[in-house]
Amino acid sequence: MPRLTVTTLNVNGIRSAERRGFSAWLERAKPDVLCLQEVRADEETTPPELWKPANYAARFFPAEKKGYSGTAVWSKRKTVKFTVGTGHARGDGEGRAVGVHLPGIDVWSLYMPSGSSGPDRQAWKFQYMEHVLPWLDTLLASGRPTMVCGDINIAHTPMDIKNAKPNEKNSGFLPEERRWLDTLVARGWRDAFRLTNPSSQAYSWWSQRGQARAKDVGWRIDHAWVSPGVTLVSSMIEREANLSDHAPVHVVVEVP
Repeated sequence: MPRLTVTTLNVNGIRSAERRGFSAWLERAKPDVLCLQEVRADEETTPPELWKPANYAARFFPAEKKGYSGTAVWSKRKTVKFTVGTGHARGDGEGRAVGVHLPGIDVWSLYMPSGSSGPDRQAWKFQYMEHVLPWLDTLLASGRPTMVCGDINIAHTPMDIKNAKPNEKNSGFLPEERRWLDTLVARGWRDAFRLTNPSSQAYSWWSQRGQARAKDVGWRIDHAWVSPGVTLVSSMIEREANLSDHAPVHVVVEVP
């Protein structure tokens, strides 16, 4: 079966990532599908070479609010169909999900809200989690091999966070959030990185305060979840890319 490399990255602003070497990195990495989150840009504010990259078919899903949120998915295969949104009015208004439909697999870029800035944001995060779960069920029920990749803003287990105990009451590692990921597993979704790296304590995001990245005090909150119909080959976190406060996560799969 042919192999496909899918990469997911929260760019924390695609223009900022470009200043840090995004295009040069992409030329080296050459993923078949690239899922981006927090692009923070629309066609008016994105350089043309990024909005319509030469070697990819690209679909951006900007937020209605300028300079906020937004997702994108890029495909080396250019004759493809894209879908935007999950059917949630606020989530779609924030550009939180966009998918590409390839002949053997569907790949979605998903950006879950963060709840770290206060109770209102956490309430919104819980609301979107409640919506996303049946949407994910629908993807499974379709029978199509599917990947859902992106910044999920949840570390699943103590292996996925440097300081587990002190963070048990903090957004991103709350018991309710972790149980939500347990539910995904129970329903058939598989965590690509953890299945292919069962003993690795590697992180994909570091706070920009307190030299967290230099000290490797991180969280693994950028995920690739795959349906039962996807054959996993490998997965790795490219810690040294330094394109944003997140690291790219690369997943290799075999597709029918």
